[in-house]
Amino acid sequence: MSAQKTEPLSIQKAVTALRKSDPEMIPLFDAFKIEELSPETNYFKSLTRAIIYQQLSGKAAKTISDRFIALYKGKEYPSPNDVLKTDHELLRSVGLSNAKAHYIKNISQAFLDGSVDHENLGSLSDDKIMEQLVAIKGVGPWTAQMFLMFTLNRPDIFPSGDLGVQKGFQQYFKLKELPAPKTMEKRAKKWKPYRTVASIFFWKVVDGPFEW
Repeated sequence: MSAQKTEPLSIQKAVTALRKSDPEMIPLFDAFKIEELSPETNYFKSLTRAIIYQQLSGKAAKTISDRFIALYKGKEYPSPNDVLKTDHELLRSVGLSNAKAHYIKNISQAFLDGSVDHENLGSLSDDKIMEQLVAIKGVGPWTAQMFLMFTLNRPDIFPSGDLGVQKGFQQYFKLKELPAPKTMEKRAKKWKPYRTVASIFFWKVVDGPFEW
């Protein structure tokens, strides 16, 4: 199992490198300031939270997440064992869909039976982590990519299937249609090894009003 030694992601260092590797992106880097990312150490919390938040507005998801945590009185966040012991209908009662309740149990099981090597996850390669996570029913490539970016702060993740990144790419490069992932990946070769940071800037294009 090959360990991946990656130095902590520095947004500032990444932007300096990206300005040189793709000068056409300089106006984008000038337009927004991106805060440094902080790694999350509770991997179970990150993954289950991602499932809860899928396809919901932030406000609705937070309500469900708070109710879910409240089931486990006195705990900052439940453990995989806590969740596995929880009745399915009780999980449903906090607002989780039938599928999401199953997915959260699947993640709990994977952490307990060792199919996710959570003790060493941070030292595995991006590909190995993707492989372990997408093997869990309910965790797709997008969720695994978000985990790599925002939990582990891996510097070179490019979620070309993400609608926000696609829209940001389309708006910035003034394309008539949403770009195909392959088109984006071809351009993104210039942004290695900092494609995570380029992606965050494309999300900003969609979030914030800015005229190119």
